[in-house]
Amino acid sequence: MVSNAFLIVIPIIFAGGVDGFLLTTNNEFRIMAEKKVNYDEGNIKSLEWNEHIRHRPGMYIGKLGDGASADDGIYVLIKEIVDNCIDEFVMGNGRRIDIKVKDGIATIRDYGRGIPLGSVVDCVSKMNTGAKYDSRAFKKSVGLNGVGTKAVNALSKKFSVMSVRDGEQKTANFEGGNLIEDKSVEKSTERNGTYIHFTPDPTIFKNYQFKIPYLQKLFWNYCYLNRGLAIYFNGEKFVSENGLKDLLEDNMESDPLYPIIHIEGGDIEVAITHIRSYGENYYSFVNGQHTTQGGTHLTEFRVAVAKVIRDFYGKNYDAIDIRQSIVAAVAVKVMEPIFESQTKTKLGSQEVEKGGKSMRAFMTDFLKEKLDNFLHKNPETAEILEKKIKQSEKERKELSGIRKLARDRAKKSSLHNKKLRDCRVHFNDKGTNEKKDESTLFITEGDSASGSITKSRRVDTQAVFSLRGKPLNSFGLTKKIVYENEEFNLLQAALNIEDSIDDLRYKNIVIATDADVDGMHIRLLLLTFFLQFFPDLVRNNHVFILQTPLYRVRNKKQTFYCYSEEERVTAIEKCGKTAEITRFKGLGEISPDEFKNFIGEDIRLDPVLIGKDAKIEDVLTFYMGKNTPDRQDFIIDNLKFDEAVA
Repeated sequence: MVSNAFLIVIPIIFAGGVDGFLLTTNNEFRIMAEKKVNYDEGNIKSLEWNEHIRHRPGMYIGKLGDGASADDGIYVLIKEIVDNCIDEFVMGNGRRIDIKVKDGIATIRDYGRGIPLGSVVDCVSKMNTGAKYDSRAFKKSVGLNGVGTKAVNALSKKFSVMSVRDGEQKTANFEGGNLIEDKSVEKSTERNGTYIHFTPDPTIFKNYQFKIPYLQKLFWNYCYLNRGLAIYFNGEKFVSENGLKDLLEDNMESDPLYPIIHIEGGDIEVAITHIRSYGENYYSFVNGQHTTQGGTHLTEFRVAVAKVIRDFYGKNYDAIDIRQSIVAAVAVKVMEPIFESQTKTKLGSQEVEKGGKSMRAFMTDFLKEKLDNFLHKNPETAEILEKKIKQSEKERKELSGIRKLARDRAKKSSLHNKKLRDCRVHFNDKGTNEKKDESTLFITEGDSASGSITKSRRVDTQAVFSLRGKPLNSFGLTKKIVYENEEFNLLQAALNIEDSIDDLRYKNIVIATDADVDGMHIRLLLLTFFLQFFPDLVRNNHVFILQTPLYRVRNKKQTFYCYSEEERVTAIEKCGKTAEITRFKGLGEISPDEFKNFIGEDIRLDPVLIGKDAKIEDVLTFYMGKNTPDRQDFIIDNLKFDEAVA
């Protein structure tokens, strides 16, 4: 160890370049240089198709995750298989899909044409093989690169495929993408179609769970976009008769201000309305694919809506006021779409088809004709819409002054010194945070809890915001009052969402409160704030609840962290009579060393989801409004006592 000496760092230049450092002191020299690694034919490796997918899964399915987020890879696995079933339906083959997901295993069966029997093995295990390269077979398909099913196969512990065509069937079984059994073609009485059965590899998808609400949303979207299609998921039937109109009716958090405007063209369908809420809420699709990150079609739709409405009223309304509180769904069909990633969540195509009309012209022309005509034919709707625009304009102008004061107050406050312990930001040459998709903000209560998380967190990607006491109950309040509240003002500044949630600084917002009455109350107050003023954060799956263990059960040889009473009982049985049981009453009671287990790779997050039939306005009124006999009865009927504490 070099100590009490002046240290100089000098690069040592070898033939191959900088290879180490010479450390010099007044009386000591040390060379810290490792032997150079040769670069020759021995360094060149050729991976099998499945090895490459397993080595770089993110290239094919995005992030891995454990199922807590809707964009985790395990849902992409199911989507890739169902996409193929949908393509069959779109081409007029098969009107039913059977799906079963149980105990981490997925089974998907369509009734389309079935994979040609001689190509079954190749289609699920040979890269760049598939019918979708032939535009005569799949004109406006979701999957165009022949990779999806192969990725599912490679990333599955077990994968089986069976194809039935005209009284014959072909079956093949794989493990980790390796062919285990290739059965001969045999006679069959089954209906034509393709059957896929797979188990995600638990060594890749650690502690994964399929969350039913995410799957239900996925399957409903397929049905909204494909009228006449029936999906049977774990015995429940999903079907839509009115397409995107049904989507809006089933997913609006409050009643629409005017009847839904539902318009269609050859390769486009749109549904629009406004509700009593903040923000903009869009559902966008390309060739049946839910483009959760939007893309060119959604960008041009937003621009075109503002332009057409301005032209209709003959007034230069601000686009922000026109789109405030809008709820819309737009679905387009594009020839050979270009997506920005294999997971197809963002469209990059500038044209509807190669050499054809631009996306901007296509969207503008459609809305100029259909939306303008609708407003002319429905003057009552046009009147309500303009009234809404004027209300948004008035509120925006009233808030402009107080928002400036709020920003100034946040800058002058101790935000960065006391309230927010930020993570390190990694910007690339384009000014984009390269680790934004990994970033998390924990919202905690009190200094002890925030202190434990701060000492345990990954400083590269995890930030901590510390609340002071209980937040304001914002139910029924205006944005003006919320901006004047210091706690929420600083929280908005930390999240960087004052102007738009598109500027959100962190991918995940995690509410980390104690599992007691006060902690639950704080959790509800925070959720009320987000749902009332920034519902898009919840809609877009940014908000989570941190689950921390209720008990620690251990003996001299092993330690178990238990998140439920059932887990506690099991742990005691494993530890035997010498079991030491600790009840964690608050986050501050958990040492930083232990906390690392709960916010690291094994973190347990419960996503905050808005149910298909839930209306935010009704939910907030029930839970956060004035006390009512109904709520009292609900609390009494659902009250649970913790026997270990009592």
